[in-house]
Amino acid sequence: MATANARGVLYVHSAPRALCPHVEWAAGRALERAVNFQWMPQPVLPGTLRTEYYWEGERGTGAKLASALRGWEHLRYEVTEDAGFGSDGGRWLHTPDLGIFYAQTDTVGNIVIPEDRVRYAMEIAGSNALELHRELRLALGQAWDDELEAFRHAGEANPVIWLHKVG
Repeated sequence: MATANARGVLYVHSAPRALCPHVEWAAGRALERAVNFQWMPQPVLPGTLRTEYYWEGERGTGAKLASALRGWEHLRYEVTEDAGFGSDGGRWLHTPDLGIFYAQTDTVGNIVIPEDRVRYAMEIAGSNALELHRELRLALGQAWDDELEAFRHAGEANPVIWLHKVG
């Protein structure tokens, strides 16, 4: 494989045990190599498992991962692709009820709302501040964040990974 020019993280927040091998297979296909995840119990939803996988690959691999996992019932996941020289990053969120959400991210992982989306929100809202607030929450994927937040917190038994090199 050529030198990787993108990296990110796949967070599977909850998956039924029977689906886990299929998730690994789909992720491996998107990454073009076999993967083995370390699955841990998801305390928020008993009977499901969670995992985190740090990946490296070509630009666009985050989108391939998100697409490979999209649409499976009972699967909650998040994919990040870090921004690189000359390219934005991305963040994909998926829940069974809401489907998939994509947002562009900057070099530190903040969601970037494109100018046209902000203008659209302002046009729809007019002078109604509550409607502007609703439109901006939609543009930021707030509903997905709200649903996934409880799943993001690792249980006490889950490992903590310290990152020493940033950038």
